[in-house]
Amino acid sequence: MISDGQKTFAILEDRGVVSLRGEDVRPFLQGLVTNDVDGVAPDRAIWTALLTPQGKYLFDFFVVELMGALVLDCERARIPDLIQRVNRYKLRSRVDIADDSTDWVVVALVGTEADSRALVGSEGRAGEFAGGVCYVDPRYGGAGARAIMPRSAVAQLDAFGFERGDAADYDIHRLVCGLPDGSRDLIVEKSLPMENGFDPLHAIAWDKGCYVGQELTARMRYRGTARRTLLPVEIAGAAPPPGTPILQGGKDAGEMRSARDGIGLALLRVDALNALQQDGTPLTAGATRLTPMRPPWLAADGGAQTERPN
Repeated sequence: MISDGQKTFAILEDRGVVSLRGEDVRPFLQGLVTNDVDGVAPDRAIWTALLTPQGKYLFDFFVVELMGALVLDCERARIPDLIQRVNRYKLRSRVDIADDSTDWVVVALVGTEADSRALVGSEGRAGEFAGGVCYVDPRYGGAGARAIMPRSAVAQLDAFGFERGDAADYDIHRLVCGLPDGSRDLIVEKSLPMENGFDPLHAIAWDKGCYVGQELTARMRYRGTARRTLLPVEIAGAAPPPGTPILQGGKDAGEMRSARDGIGLALLRVDALNALQQDGTPLTAGATRLTPMRPPWLAADGGAQTERPN
């Protein structure tokens, strides 16, 4: 577990690096994804998603600018599918797409508790770092920072005061922060961004031009039709596998997502959460009891941290 007085880094080997170069790269990507690509700059990163035409989740990734290219921090195992999907939209656009995961690595950087609190409100702030780029998590600053850097430069992190940590510890930190991790928590061609925190976590620009899947996404926002929400949960018992149905008094209340060490994410029905608040009817997944937690990015003051359950 990451301690409050320790600055750690963890290599995220399940993340990969894809670069997009060419004259048309910005307008090309701008017409595909949910966020405003024009906001990406050497000092600014974003989190965004590529949806189906029906507004369902396909991919999510971070976008940074590095050496004149737009670079994606994305799920490594799904890079071939991502490149294939993006190439379908290229037509005559002058864009070159390459998988650079062999030479570049994604690293999570987590500071002390005070460091994390200081980053709230600085989401997406970026800058040069160790031959690459470092950026505050665009979803929620309390999650820490991420870096895309040459694999050969990882050894330099000791000089910046970071001790090597474990990706599993970072995963627990992510869960406590209530942040989804790609297709581990989002079902391809099924999940809806408005039910999985994409709006409060800054992945959707409502004032940009058209993008793939915009119509349904905008309709859900303006009509307020989201019936479920992704939240961190405390797990009392064995962690249910992803996809396990969650029940409340024998009725459908949601579905389990990723979990580790007594904490997880669950897609929960809003009416079930209301019932839990009103009469205390518990949420269960088999013999396991789940207690929803308020993620820090939903805190009333915008900065309070979610406490890790004992």
